[in-house]
Amino acid sequence: MNFTIRDARIEDMEQVLSLIQELAIFEKEPNAVVITVEDLKQYGYGSQPAFHCFVAEVAGEVKGMALVYPRFSTWKGKTIHLEDLVVSESMRGTGLGSALFTEVIKYAHNLGVRRIDWNVLDWNEPAIAFYEKNGARVLRDWDVAQMDEEGIKNFISRL
Repeated sequence: MNFTIRDARIEDMEQVLSLIQELAIFEKEPNAVVITVEDLKQYGYGSQPAFHCFVAEVAGEVKGMALVYPRFSTWKGKTIHLEDLVVSESMRGTGLGSALFTEVIKYAHNLGVRRIDWNVLDWNEPAIAFYEKNGARVLRDWDVAQMDEEGIKNFISRL
């Protein structure tokens, strides 16, 4: 399999969004994605980029992506969060995911971060096995907490 892992460019964002939507379908949340190509361009390539994205390119097409952004831990200091690592279903098992994961770890190392965080669904056993095989600890005793846009608005309305 011949592929290239590289930094995403602004013109890749349409294909990146397609991969995000493919992931949402895989995760049984097909209608959850509200972000647009324009949002990705604005937030990733404006004066203060909110994320860094890598893509896996095969024959001129983006077939995988990994999107990370900076975080700060009060316990560890500078960290990054791996928001999504997605490989198109037709390309799974070809090494694209491993290559993207490696690129994220090299990027984190070069930034001098002390930790990389990400979430994985508890039913996604192949992903859990992949991460553990590569040295990650899957913290099964932690629950993810979120407040969505509606929750934020409801909270603020009570102030």
